[in-house]
Amino acid sequence: MAMDGNTADAAALPPEQAGGEARKLQIALVDDDRNILTTVSIALQAEGFATRLYSDGETALKALLDNPPDLAVFDIKMPKMDGMELLRRLRQNSALPVIFLTSKDDESDEEAGLELGADDYIAKPFSLRLLIARIRAILRRAEPVGTTGSAPASPAEPQPASLTRGRLFMDPARHQVTWQGEAVSLTVTEFLILEALAIRPGVIKSRNQLMDAAYPDDVFVDDRTVDSHIKRMRRKFKVVDPAFDAIDTLYGAGYSFTDG
Repeated sequence: MAMDGNTADAAALPPEQAGGEARKLQIALVDDDRNILTTVSIALQAEGFATRLYSDGETALKALLDNPPDLAVFDIKMPKMDGMELLRRLRQNSALPVIFLTSKDDESDEEAGLELGADDYIAKPFSLRLLIARIRAILRRAEPVGTTGSAPASPAEPQPASLTRGRLFMDPARHQVTWQGEAVSLTVTEFLILEALAIRPGVIKSRNQLMDAAYPDDVFVDDRTVDSHIKRMRRKFKVVDPAFDAIDTLYGAGYSFTDG
């Protein structure tokens, strides 16, 4: 059953609200944990978003298809219809940006979610500031969804230029990555780390520098987190190119990107 969000009628408002006010970007939250729904909703509303809350996947699916928000956050483990199935059905008709929240620490879940079309994956317990930062990053890269009249979070902001480094192509505006012309699905965090490396090929970036590129200043993460992201990135690139070796490790110093 849907729960009340910022306003019950927010979803029905046109792109421009009465009185000429700019339409708030809408975030749909789908989780069977009422405490998480409430906590995340309050945090998002404080940041200027409108929220729509759903406690099960079946209810959420119809609402998301009938009246798409700008982005959705799904829990994976839910009764009736879990987040994976919800995303699978949603992707049959919609390219709505989706972030997964899950208590499962299993890389196979992440890979399955990304293959289905999730845009990012955040494990519980999570930082609200990290989640909000990821939402903003995805919205900056997202195309308008459906016919809702949605616009990117900063329409006046110049679109970032694409980046080509040897066999690597990155399009920050669309959050697309290809290697030798083959698509590689990266999370927002992985994309930002790779972008920081690829901007200056051959230059060694420390873990701290890469964390600064991928996380907000006030979000603490262990420096070994970068190692985990690099490991997963290498594995994803090796799916399309088993000989991939463009991300170099200098033990005790950091990482660099070199192709050719």
